[in-house]
Amino acid sequence: MEISVILPTYNEKENLEKLLPILLKNSNVEVVVVDDSSTDGTPNVVKRFMRKYDNVKLIERPAKLGLGSAYRDGFRATLGKKIVTMDADLSHDPKYIAEFSKVIDDMNVDIVIGSRYVSGGRIVGWKPHRKIISWGANFLAKTILGLNVRDATSGYRMYRRDVFAKIASHSTMNGYEFQIEALFLAKKFGFKIHEYPIIFTDRRTGRSKLTLGEILRFLKAIFKLRFFSGATLRH
Repeated sequence: MEISVILPTYNEKENLEKLLPILLKNSNVEVVVVDDSSTDGTPNVVKRFMRKYDNVKLIERPAKLGLGSAYRDGFRATLGKKIVTMDADLSHDPKYIAEFSKVIDDMNVDIVIGSRYVSGGRIVGWKPHRKIISWGANFLAKTILGLNVRDATSGYRMYRRDVFAKIASHSTMNGYEFQIEALFLAKKFGFKIHEYPIIFTDRRTGRSKLTLGEILRFLKAIFKLRFFSGATLRH
């Protein structure tokens, strides 16, 4: 298997109906859905696809256990040489997966970030307050942690398998803060990172999983990494 896509889900039934057929039409791509006890029948959708496709798997968890832990649990079920993390809400266009893979091979990098903030990237459909939150989070990640990337909070990424394995083995953060922890560890280990422009489109169906609690945990994580994880990373 060339590429494994990890899809954390919670009540994404309608979006998965559209997303899974696109991902699964490529026999070199497997999809691992990690569901946090959805109440809308999301697991049933996945099971229906599992009866038709060999390259889809489902991990059912008993509660909402966080994005970072979903990535780690999902990774253990993957077989791919390259690991993709992406949202299940159709905000991340699957067409970029092949482009990310080409970048990793041609540029010999370890991680490709689908970036909304490099030239050619943009956001469609966000209200001003969401843009402010995103800009602020990336500003803090860059200035406090020294992460030399424009979009440290993007969840649309591709990792070489061994790179994700090393990051996951050192990761301790379970929520959205995993996004910055992963890049912090990547810089610590000397992995090469490239940002590739994407057009991010806000979800049309379902509700955002970003809560005030997640924002506060994200802020706490930045300071924890800065002051309790050894020397600060430099540009």
